[in-house]
Amino acid sequence: MIDGIDPVIHVPKRLAAMAILANAPSASFRFLRDHLRISDSDLSKQMSALEAAGYVQCTKDGHGRGGSTTYRMTAAGEQAYAAHCAALRALLDGAPLPPGEV
Repeated sequence: MIDGIDPVIHVPKRLAAMAILANAPSASFRFLRDHLRISDSDLSKQMSALEAAGYVQCTKDGHGRGGSTTYRMTAAGEQAYAAHCAALRALLDGAPLPPGEV
């Protein structure tokens, strides 16, 4: 495993959600769903994984059709996302390949 790559965040849909949350104080379920272009059930699954890892916090207001769900990144999520991005940058900036690999 490459140091610093977080397997929870690395999933493309979760990485995209974290990128959105890193640039906003919070985002609604609807906003995330529409911008990620995924189904309600898929977004729910991805955000549940991030929430279980302690990277996002979910707030629900109201019930049923009139209810809303909002997500925000936690302090642990901010740290994990920053570390993940740093690891990706190091990888993309030319981390040396093992001998014999091209």
